[in-house]
Amino acid sequence: MMKETMENTNTKYDLEERTACFGEEVLRFAKKISKNPVNSPLISQLVRAATSVGANYCEADDGVSKKDFRNKIGICRKESREAKHWLRMVATVNDDLKAEARALWQEAKELNLIFSQIFRSSSS
Repeated sequence: MMKETMENTNTKYDLEERTACFGEEVLRFAKKISKNPVNSPLISQLVRAATSVGANYCEADDGVSKKDFRNKIGICRKESREAKHWLRMVATVNDDLKAEARALWQEAKELNLIFSQIFRSSSS
């Protein structure tokens, strides 16, 4: 589904929609991961990080000051990087989900690069 949304040119650059779709895709992915003592904490961390990206972007978009905006964008940057980490860990212990984890990892990487650029640009 993320791919369908991303192909739509109107929403490709809509970060609120893009981050929401990323969170939704991670939620669907997390439901496929078998629950066991190794996976359970990974699932929890992944879901928190991935859904936090969109929530913090919404807060940044409604920021009351430039400083508030920059702070929330910084959090988006950190959470997208953390999501990459947890996706890597999930892929490491779940061979059957590697391909899907890799696609989500790529989206987390792209979001991280976008938020890093916004963060750098907002300092001037």
